[in-house]
Amino acid sequence: MAKQPMLKFVNVDRDMPQKRNADTRNEDFGEIYAEFAAQKAAEQASRCSQCGVPYCHTHCPLHNNIPDWLRMTAMGRMKEAYELSQATNTFPEICGRICPQDRLCEGNCVIEKSGHGTVTIGAIEKYITDTAWAEGWVKPIGTAAERGESVGIIGAGPAGMAAADVLIRAGIQVSIYDRHDRAGGLLTYGIPGFKLEKDVIERRVDQLVQAGVKFVLNCNIGEDLSFQAIRGQHDAVLVATGVYKTRELQGPGSGATGIVKAIEYLTTSNKVGFGDTIEAYENGTLNAEGKRVVVIGGGDTAMDCVRTAIRQGATSVKCLYRRDRANMPGSVREVTNAEEEGAEFVWLAAPKGFTGDPVTGVIVQEMRLGAPDASGRQTPEPIEDATYVENADLVITALGFEPENLPKMWDAPDLPVTNWGTVKGKFNTGATELADVWAAGDIVRGASLVVWAIRDGRDAAENILATLNARAEVAAE
Repeated sequence: MAKQPMLKFVNVDRDMPQKRNADTRNEDFGEIYAEFAAQKAAEQASRCSQCGVPYCHTHCPLHNNIPDWLRMTAMGRMKEAYELSQATNTFPEICGRICPQDRLCEGNCVIEKSGHGTVTIGAIEKYITDTAWAEGWVKPIGTAAERGESVGIIGAGPAGMAAADVLIRAGIQVSIYDRHDRAGGLLTYGIPGFKLEKDVIERRVDQLVQAGVKFVLNCNIGEDLSFQAIRGQHDAVLVATGVYKTRELQGPGSGATGIVKAIEYLTTSNKVGFGDTIEAYENGTLNAEGKRVVVIGGGDTAMDCVRTAIRQGATSVKCLYRRDRANMPGSVREVTNAEEEGAEFVWLAAPKGFTGDPVTGVIVQEMRLGAPDASGRQTPEPIEDATYVENADLVITALGFEPENLPKMWDAPDLPVTNWGTVKGKFNTGATELADVWAAGDIVRGASLVVWAIRDGRDAAENILATLNARAEVAAE
């Protein structure tokens, strides 16, 4: 009888890939985690309990076959592990790097609930596909016989690229339109290289290009090309723009020079990483070097800004958040990484205003947590007469993102949107009330996770494909 490769969580402790020393990793934008060695990946995968009801699977938006590919990894059957992983996930190596596993698969691991420490699912997922790329198992996208129908996708982020992958495999002609000069959306310009190195995204873009997907870059819909023109050129259109409008900061002095938006700051940093020359970086407007930096916000975008500022050579970096550590929406792992790298977190602190122009400080209102709100989270309340000034030369606001006014921008008043400005798309299909128009990703659900964007893009593409197939059958009768 073969030796049992699984159920080793009792005598094998949880282990993560080794992290580079903070002093070393602060000097560059390379990823901070080393790769698992084959033996270590197999060992950690062997901790899976192969439980009857795998909550890791059900709490993954893509419903990845996690226990199955963990078993294959534990048995050394890496190619089969890869095939299982990519069967449900368009970009598993990206999700393995940036998904908040502590809130999804790992956070719902059965052995974690029993006190043995979760399986390191994300690190193993990354290892499986990185191994597949290295071994040449990731093949060019196979496509069916080319069909006459075409689909236009607006947005080259994870939702748009995931949809393109599904459609091009079916032989549909696909064009992706994006406002930026590189594809990838927030994967390319919103997430720093120390979490997601850019060649990881570029090879997926190249894979789509080689399969026949056309990328139309530097294309602003409503300016360079009308929404109506795109609808006229294609049999179906998928809106997958994401949400890029930054929530505005209020308070006296909020318009001062030196107060910048997170998306502009991160985009500039990533462009510089590509070798681009950006004036706002060169003149110091979007460069933290030598400055006292204050980041306002508590999500993963705030963590990205904090850690980027450290790498740019800020003299100090502080993050203000109006709730406490336990109620912070960002990944616990990212907060820990930021603290290791030298960031200071100021909990129960909210901006009340700003001093100077250019900015010289943040007027901080000290907070306390009151009664829970409708969501169950305790509501932050200001403490009377408890304010002070936090010195700052650069303030980065990371308060979240909202949808842009697409009907106005695109001169498309019939594009259906919700009261929040998101596009109305049907659950699980993305179909809108506008003929032959679908929507997917953050522009439908609001600012969310990359893994949800991939799921939405795949679902919308499957529904578009089903619609086109039905039409083809009627036409053939």
